[in-house]
Amino acid sequence: MGDVWAIVVAAGSGSRFGDSVPKQFSELGGLRLLDWALSAAGAACDNVVIVLPAAHFEAIVPAGVMTVTGGTTRSDSVRAGLAAVPDDAGIVVVHDAARPLAGVDLFERVIAAVRAGADGAVPGVAVPDTVKRIDAAGRVVETPDRAALRAVQTPQAFSAAVLRRAHAAGGEATDDAALVEALGATVVVVDGDPDNLKITGPDDLVRAEVLLDRRDA
Repeated sequence: MGDVWAIVVAAGSGSRFGDSVPKQFSELGGLRLLDWALSAAGAACDNVVIVLPAAHFEAIVPAGVMTVTGGTTRSDSVRAGLAAVPDDAGIVVVHDAARPLAGVDLFERVIAAVRAGADGAVPGVAVPDTVKRIDAAGRVVETPDRAALRAVQTPQAFSAAVLRRAHAAGGEATDDAALVEALGATVVVVDGDPDNLKITGPDDLVRAEVLLDRRDA
């Protein structure tokens, strides 16, 4: 069946989006956000699993895409997708449906980095603003050198065996790379895409439309 599997995480409620329908079902350029994610994942990977909310499990997805029900957290949903990936898979790519503008080339970059020997690979872009680390009282305790910082995106690719180990304890993190890093495994950063916008609120959808129009021009 091929050794590269993609897990597209589309199980969130999208409560911050302010709509009755989860944001991953919102339209961008005539397609749902999750359709854009599935298209890129399907072009770059051998097989695709999509993790859907229980309330929308009957949503129409392309033929050949496996569907599973998500959990209460993002990490739970990734684990649900991972359970559907066969044991002989070599690489697993995790991607958020809320990033519809991730191109096939971005998937290929992270996959290539894992094939080259990394346990995991994530796309990252330079941080343009000065970043401050603060304590609970709001006091600045550190100003990291932004030259050493990257804003990390999805898709993220991993050795399937390492990703399974990272999730075995049922831990929680904002991305899968953090769980892999906690094992002491090697995660590398490849060039991300500044246009790989995460859709969080309605304004982001407007920005994505502009970026999509510019890309198609």
